[in-house]
Amino acid sequence: MDPTLSPPEVRVLLLGDAEVGKSTFLSRLSLGIRPHDDDSLPPYELPKLRDMDQPFTFNISLYARPYTLNFYDTASPMNYTLLQPSFIILCYDISKRSTMQSVREHWSKIVNTHFNYDEALPVMVLGLKRDMRREWTEEEKKDGGRGESVMPQEGLGLAQELLCDRYAECSALTGELCREVLEDVARTCARTTTEKGAKTDPTSCNVM
Repeated sequence: MDPTLSPPEVRVLLLGDAEVGKSTFLSRLSLGIRPHDDDSLPPYELPKLRDMDQPFTFNISLYARPYTLNFYDTASPMNYTLLQPSFIILCYDISKRSTMQSVREHWSKIVNTHFNYDEALPVMVLGLKRDMRREWTEEEKKDGGRGESVMPQEGLGLAQELLCDRYAECSALTGELCREVLEDVARTCARTTTEKGAKTDPTSCNVM
């Protein structure tokens, strides 16, 4: 690669209801995959990110190449529907079932309406606040019922239903599974700059 050329820029858009944990996830991402060169994630305070500072820009090196990742979410000062992202992440709160329904009934339609210009556009479903998941009570299970928390197989089922490329979940607050998610996001971003792109077979869904 010519060292005089600027690193490829990748736009990543996070979509989801307010308060599902997008900002906390971006705060975790800002620390890098291995913050402070230490395998332990918490305890330390996550940085505060301001919506007005979007895009949140991170410079990474992957496959021996530098990349610039620009992250936006729905609170961006710029109208997010006017962006042309290279990668979309649909976010929901694992502890709040209605936010998963919102991904199905609202945010996926936003993707299909405003971002259908590129069939190769990769889309991930990401469950946040994993640490707040609670097992369903026997009362909630009666007559085939479900609890407020979303179980992993339900999130995976949603991603498959929406023909997304990936499903993952993590806790940005505690750091659980964050390294794996951040690494996968970085790899997907890097692949969007290649000739083949990052889109997988639309009938498949990779699980983390």
